Amino acid sequence: MLAPGAPPARLPAGHPPVLLVIVDTEEEFPWDQPFNRDNIGTRTVASQPMLHERVFDRLGIVPTYMVDWPVATAPGAVATLRGLLDAGRCEIGAQLHPWVSPPYEEAVSDFNSFAGNLPRQLEYDKLRLLTEAIAGAFGQAPLAFKSGRYGLGPHTAETIAALGYQIDTSVVPYTSFAAEGGPDFSAFDEHPYWFDAGGRALLELPVTAGYCGWLRGAGPAVYALAQRPLARLARMGGLLARSRSLERIRLTPEGAGASDMMRLTRQLRRSGCQVYSLTYHSPSLVPGHTPYVRTPDDLRRFIGDIDAYCRFFREELGGVFMSLSQLHGALRAQRG
Repeated sequence: MLAPGAPPARLPAGHPPVLLVIVDTEEEFPWDQPFNRDNIGTRTVASQPMLHERVFDRLGIVPTYMVDWPVATAPGAVATLRGLLDAGRCEIGAQLHPWVSPPYEEAVSDFNSFAGNLPRQLEYDKLRLLTEAIAGAFGQAPLAFKSGRYGLGPHTAETIAALGYQIDTSVVPYTSFAAEGGPDFSAFDEHPYWFDAGGRALLELPVTAGYCGWLRGAGPAVYALAQRPLARLARMGGLLARSRSLERIRLTPEGAGASDMMRLTRQLRRSGCQVYSLTYHSPSLVPGHTPYVRTPDDLRRFIGDIDAYCRFFREELGGVFMSLSQLHGALRAQRG
């Protein structure tokens, strides 16, 4: 797995804060059911231009769609995203959902849903086929990668380097998926950094996450305590959040409202954070496909939260919007 403590990737002093938008662009499947290779519908991709028309185009935001195998091989989904790409309204990256990505050699299970748990060659073969499919569908090879379910493993870095990727976006700071068989990112923070893979310098752009509240200085220790069985039984985590003593927040409209995301951003800004990644899943733009958007009212709130947050970022923070390739270029130039 990519190691913490690598050289930081910093913009020049005084540079305005930067906001990225990253969309996990994937098939529709029931989130409360076991993984299933038959769930490969991609009808919700057709709704993605709606957010461009209502928010992104008006603010000059160029999101990156992290495309997985069902999306990259569905003609209708490709046509929608290719139209945005050709107009300069988005970029295309890769997201590996191993259970719906050939070759289908492993058993479908929670453990194997983290691609980094697969044998080295199988993880490589799945990502190679996905990379080739995306390059064929969109006319260019993807340079940014996300491991589905954030499932980095011991060989992922060398795999993405060998396949020509320059950016990874899979790290979730202060978070462990070990209880599900996944990676432990508890020692990682929100700051971008460079890491070496196969003799090449790649850029890690972590998911933006952090602690808010007066206990934030002891956030990792207190949050870990709140996850113990007796503390969970007593709903310690809920009590901490409701009292605003300690909240662990991700920068996403899925589970966080605009005010939550603003509160997190103000806190991280005071701590010197330069780069912020707003993320969500493509099926959330159609009610009924994710736990976060069940009704038309939920969708209106969802879009409203994204719009309000992006305007806050520009108007209150004086921030700027960049695509992943733009930020990579700026950080690479600064690194020299």
